[in-house]
Amino acid sequence: MIRFSVNIMRGCFGGCTFCSITEHEGRIIQSRSEESILKEVEEIRDKVDGFTGVISDLGGPTANMYRMACKSEKIEASCRKLSCVYPGICENLNTDHTALIELYRKARNTKGIKKVLIGSGLRYDLAVTSPEYVKELVQHHVGGYLKIAPEHSEENVLSKMMKPGMGSYNKFKEMFDRFSKEVGKEQYLIPYFIAAHPGATDEDMMNLALWLKEHDFKLDQVQTFTPTPMAMATAMYHSGKNPLRKVTHDSEEIPIPRAGGVRRLHKAFIRYHDPKNWPMLREALQRMGRSDLIGDSKKHLIPARQPLSENHSRRMHQFARNKIPAPKIFKRAR
Repeated sequence: MIRFSVNIMRGCFGGCTFCSITEHEGRIIQSRSEESILKEVEEIRDKVDGFTGVISDLGGPTANMYRMACKSEKIEASCRKLSCVYPGICENLNTDHTALIELYRKARNTKGIKKVLIGSGLRYDLAVTSPEYVKELVQHHVGGYLKIAPEHSEENVLSKMMKPGMGSYNKFKEMFDRFSKEVGKEQYLIPYFIAAHPGATDEDMMNLALWLKEHDFKLDQVQTFTPTPMAMATAMYHSGKNPLRKVTHDSEEIPIPRAGGVRRLHKAFIRYHDPKNWPMLREALQRMGRSDLIGDSKKHLIPARQPLSENHSRRMHQFARNKIPAPKIFKRAR
């Protein structure tokens, strides 16, 4: 992927508390010139061994912050906000995607370039401000799957992450599906979620699992929160306080999923579809007074019984497919 990708910018003004990109690369976006980017595309085409005509990414820390900046240099110089997009997009932020749309078009029309994909994560709350950009992206630059990062479904946790609510996600998904359908493409969103983030409770993770089931998401890869240097959420993790508000000896305390069992449970909720997690989830749901979510209908989160071994299940499936009566199972007498 890296061999055939082009970095078009540095920096991020998102301010997500679990990420330290802003501290490493700055809040002000540093964008490369269009000429420089297109020149690198041509050099990949002409000089990189194994290139097949597909650019794997035009992006950076975020796919769609190219040439975005504060409308006023004076305000930008004095602003001390942690994020330009939380709790909502700042009225002083220029969210024009025109330069990025033109860059996409010129890159994909470069001689010898068959396709330009976008592999960097998309900031969808910015994208929905420009339906033209979403249409351009979806119809020309998605290779079947597009990465986005809601991170969670519950406002209680999203407020600790400084991430937008699910309203922006729903709006973007509607546009994504509509523009994909217009050109007859079957494409999918790949959402990223974080387990065991500071502030997350067992109930929050249960509600996220219900949201995932409702939207038919069965995630293979789940990121469990890890405290890293310079990230705001790391301060939450170690102090148990919320540094997004004034911190005093009696200020707000937040729950920290620090114990190994709790962290495993939070990850298990996101991977509710994995039979290996069902015993742990059954025990947790019973403890939480939510036994109503255990059962064998579509409204239930997990089944009431553990399945037979994987090998046996595969054999039963083969018998059913070939219309052969399945062998009876007898328990050995003791």
